[in-house]
Amino acid sequence: MQNIDTLNEQFGITGQLQFIEDSGFVMVDINNKHAKARISTYAGQVISYQPHTQKNDLIFLSENAVYQTGKAIRGGVPICWPWFGDDTSGYGRPSHGFMRNQQWQVMASNVDLDGATTLILGVSSTDETKAIWPYQFKLVLEIRVGKSLELKLTTKNTGNQEFTITQAFHTYFKISDVDQITVTGLDGKKYLDKLEGFSENLQLGDVTVSEEIDRVFQAVDNDVSLIDKGFEREVNFSVTGCTTTVIWNPWTTVSSRMTDLDNDDYRRFLCIETANAAKDNVTIQAASEHTLAVSYTISSLLS
Repeated sequence: MQNIDTLNEQFGITGQLQFIEDSGFVMVDINNKHAKARISTYAGQVISYQPHTQKNDLIFLSENAVYQTGKAIRGGVPICWPWFGDDTSGYGRPSHGFMRNQQWQVMASNVDLDGATTLILGVSSTDETKAIWPYQFKLVLEIRVGKSLELKLTTKNTGNQEFTITQAFHTYFKISDVDQITVTGLDGKKYLDKLEGFSENLQLGDVTVSEEIDRVFQAVDNDVSLIDKGFEREVNFSVTGCTTTVIWNPWTTVSSRMTDLDNDDYRRFLCIETANAAKDNVTIQAASEHTLAVSYTISSLLS
């Protein structure tokens, strides 16, 4: 684990950003005039973001989350990279890649002119990662905590051969109740249904959830919103670098088998994932890069 005192000396911002140890991991606590947030340097994972104007956190984090090296933290914004979903190589590699259990290094922190706080984390290929995925890379994650939560993940190909990736911000949104939410912006979009062997279907109307759902929406070229009547808020998404949106809720079918979730947690979160997945994969040439970015802005349904 990185030294807390050294991190605070190099990257801490008085009254706005500090490093602490919690559950055996290094956490970054941010509290500025716009919002407060917590980020784990393990997995490079945002685990909390709450504007001061909001009564509830944007992000769901399981009370049963496991904080252990080699395990993924259940909730927050896990980073799926360099593959999204199940590994199809036949080598028995973990689902969603290996960034969810990597230690990220702090590269920079700063206060922006509007009072927002930016934290930059990075991780590079090692002999360990090459044994799993034989390419040279550098990942840079920029997290901006302000009126919106903004995430940018840049993949840099530092080797001499091209590689192809799929990836996602696997965001767990905290919701008042699964019966109270609607996802707009996907009407008329085609999606692959993982629960039906990835068969292609057409979304008719807005998305609501009344059973297990795992849909990979394709060719999404417009903004998506999460409307939560119980929390009286709307979360608006602005995305660049991809055309795929994934919606997942395990319902009782899967959540009852997950030891890091309570049996009824499926009612309290919905994953809406900004992704390069399926046909929307990305080939990055040597010495080139690709950036996947999303911002989440919350507005009141009463305004």
